[in-house]
Amino acid sequence: MGKIKQFFGRRSSWSIPYLIFMLIFVVLPLVLVVLYAFRDPAGNFTFANVRTFINERESVNTLVYSIGIALITTIICILLGYPAAYILSRTKFRNASVMVALFLIPMFINVLMRTLATVALFGFIKVPLGQATLIFGMVYNYLPFMILPIYTVLQKLDKSYIEAAQDLGANGFKVFTKVTLPLSMPGVVSGIMMVFMPTISTFAIAELLTMNNIKLFGTVIQENINNGMWNYGALLSLIMLILIVVTNLFNDEKEEASAAGGLV
Repeated sequence: MGKIKQFFGRRSSWSIPYLIFMLIFVVLPLVLVVLYAFRDPAGNFTFANVRTFINERESVNTLVYSIGIALITTIICILLGYPAAYILSRTKFRNASVMVALFLIPMFINVLMRTLATVALFGFIKVPLGQATLIFGMVYNYLPFMILPIYTVLQKLDKSYIEAAQDLGANGFKVFTKVTLPLSMPGVVSGIMMVFMPTISTFAIAELLTMNNIKLFGTVIQENINNGMWNYGALLSLIMLILIVVTNLFNDEKEEASAAGGLV
């Protein structure tokens, strides 16, 4: 009894449920994805799925197209989100927190319901569904994920850096480009990650806002899984995972460089 009490008395013991959860719901599914990706329906090891992806131009083109849509969406979110976050962070009255909440309130509504409402709105104003409506829906759904991290970084920014730059004779434009913008880059990079990767992998928004006329990479994965092509679908999922890992590694390096550059 004393050993059990001593075991649970250690702080490290409280991480065991989390580790078990990670093993069952994170590590095991990832292992299964890798195993399925390099096996045929009979369970034999094979690289046939890789060759199929390379030779099947539709999947490759869909991946490239998805990356393009994600880049466009991310750029628009930056252009819209950074000024909004900057203005909110500079607001001195108490309504700033209310304005931030207004940006976040739509996130409490299910993404499918928001997208269906957007489809109904386009139908009401007789806008044809296509690539433009797809990008609009992506920006609408993911813009708050760009605003929030940038706003958080700007809100916590040490004002002494700005005051020092002003004391040295820097005008407003130089203060922004030499101090505020570099120091806020970790928030920008986090926002890019929170917008870019979900945009590539989503399929529901593309299906609803284009009537399934435009496919993203997530749609291709879903179709293969639904059609019983588990092995090929697993390979496509693995490609998506590799893309996420590479992007995260780039994100870590970018954040370190931004943090170092902002203090130079």
